[in-house]
Amino acid sequence: MSVTRDTWNQMRLLIFDLDGTLVDSKLDLALSVNAMRTQMGLALLPTELITTYIGHGVTNLVRRALGEQATAERVQQGLTAFLEYYGCHLLDNTVVYPGVAEALEELQSRNLAVLTNKPDDFSRRILTGLGIARYFPFIYGGDSFAQKKPDPVGVRELMSATNVSTRQTLMIGDSDTDVLTGRNAGVWTCGVTYGFGAHTLASAPPDFLIGDLRELPPLLDGKGEQTAEGSRQ
Repeated sequence: MSVTRDTWNQMRLLIFDLDGTLVDSKLDLALSVNAMRTQMGLALLPTELITTYIGHGVTNLVRRALGEQATAERVQQGLTAFLEYYGCHLLDNTVVYPGVAEALEELQSRNLAVLTNKPDDFSRRILTGLGIARYFPFIYGGDSFAQKKPDPVGVRELMSATNVSTRQTLMIGDSDTDVLTGRNAGVWTCGVTYGFGAHTLASAPPDFLIGDLRELPPLLDGKGEQTAEGSRQ
């Protein structure tokens, strides 16, 4: 269905993905994966290949990065090595995407939250280190609930905590995981085309797309234009 101006005006809870949406963390993640592989006697993988593994939680990242070596024992060994390395290097190259800080500044009148499959501690450290944690009263990671995205448990918890309905909630992310999370919760979805998971949005189209987070505040204030047809059922 078409996303109307009345729809924009209703949005009161904005839930953001982290990696690929708020921050560009792919290089630090890729370097950490390759540090893990080196420690385990494996060859390095291209950064762009590792990037396709991101978004479903750290265990899945390690499992996919190990490929045929991904026995239960090796995954646990790799997970330990990855977490140790990444925990020391998660802000070496990671940066906030252009326009994110400006957009968040304009969106402060609404409830803002982060819902990511990255571990909670790492997520908070990154947001704090990059100076944008202050915008988010709610930050939930992949270990905050029994299930990760695309399970809707995190979205439902946020709606309950803020007393906001599905019609007033928007899930914003760069990948099909984020869109499916929103769909599973029955809320609106926004895809960002600049993130490293954006290629997956073709298989799970969001209600609308933006190419820069600075496009979002005027849309929600009824001052922008968005004509894309939504995919919300």
